[in-house]
Amino acid sequence: MSQFMVEFILPEETTEEFIAKVPRQRLKINQLMEKGKITSYSLAADRSKLWCVIKAENEVEVMEILAEFPLIGFMQATVSELMFNNTATAVKLPLYSLN
Repeated sequence: MSQFMVEFILPEETTEEFIAKVPRQRLKINQLMEKGKITSYSLAADRSKLWCVIKAENEVEVMEILAEFPLIGFMQATVSELMFNNTATAVKLPLYSLN
């Protein structure tokens, strides 16, 4: 299984339709994170871009996952396959006892 970085460009102005779909988007992201399909999901402070890392067999599967996003019609997505994606949770450090 490969990992893909998806960068989304968000609309400059949000409409009522966009805002109404945000709760459904968050629910879908949470479901995909619970299934292990999405490993990270980040929003730029200025709300212009969104990034997520998706685990999938290929780019076609990534596109199928993105098609499930309630907000996909409002975003421009760029998909890049990752060689690796190091995260703090991937590194297991031994726990130290304070005794």
